[in-house]
Amino acid sequence: MKRIYCLFLLLGMIITAHAQDVAQLHETAKGFIRQSDFPNAILVLNRAIQKAPENLGVAKDLAFCYSYQNDNVKALEVIKPLLDRDDADDQCFQIAGNIYKGLELPKECEKMYRKGIKRFPQSGALYNELGELLWAQKDFAAIKQWEKGIETDPNYSGNYYNACKYYYFSTDRVWGLLYGEIFVNMEPLGNRTPEVKTMLLEGYKKLFAETDITKGIKKNSFSDAFLQALSHQSGAIALGINPESLAMLRTRFVIEWFHDGSNRFPFRLFEQQRQLLQEGLFEAYNQWIFGAAQNLPAYQNWTTAHPAEYSEFNRFQRGRIFKLPPGQYYQ
Repeated sequence: MKRIYCLFLLLGMIITAHAQDVAQLHETAKGFIRQSDFPNAILVLNRAIQKAPENLGVAKDLAFCYSYQNDNVKALEVIKPLLDRDDADDQCFQIAGNIYKGLELPKECEKMYRKGIKRFPQSGALYNELGELLWAQKDFAAIKQWEKGIETDPNYSGNYYNACKYYYFSTDRVWGLLYGEIFVNMEPLGNRTPEVKTMLLEGYKKLFAETDITKGIKKNSFSDAFLQALSHQSGAIALGINPESLAMLRTRFVIEWFHDGSNRFPFRLFEQQRQLLQEGLFEAYNQWIFGAAQNLPAYQNWTTAHPAEYSEFNRFQRGRIFKLPPGQYYQ
């Protein structure tokens, strides 16, 4: 009995040492990936996969590295078997999508994304990727995927980025503004944020270029309530649209939206605007969006002239992550 116990103990030690060895190799490879040294990452990951061929994380990273080296044939060989595994996650399908794109196989790519969405119907990333694939093929059904991604996974930012661009170039002014502002709050320091800030500034100009911004509204909808409340404040921009007039317009809008406390349409973006207004930071917030988009040197001058407000707003941004609760989808 003692001998059997010792054998089990020895076997356990061997398994533990083996697992630690694979984990160490994986961490070493991740270090190379962070340095964009993909050849060395591939070398180490291949050693790890030989020791643990069923390790999903190692296999995903190996496929990812091969795709970054444009060796998509090998990448596909690694990722394809993972897609049918019970422990596959939505990231497996994302990596596979990039590989199929690299191989210029859009039909297979679309089929794979739809398979992934069927397995992971709450994955905003997969809806976003499928939308981008359709958009590249000039298929306007892309917006349906981005909208579905926003509805099911409201805190995945990519769908807001693509949807706000789509609506910016359409006749629908409302959702370009709302999705764009949500996006810049989700990615305040992102590379795409300056582009979206410019679209927000120009989007307000496009909206108020209409004689009556409420024309064509549909009864009992969130967007109609938004346009109605906004239209009541149009006097604030009578002499033109700039960061200051937009701050006034939007201040009056927030006050009207929350005036009776009913919150018929609870909406995290408007709640944050109210919070900023209550804390005396709403002007700084509007300058951050519209001032930086309209005239960057002028915005920098504003920050110099208002150091306290600028500092406090930065503190506010650093101290929170903007997230939307489920159930606030009104499109």
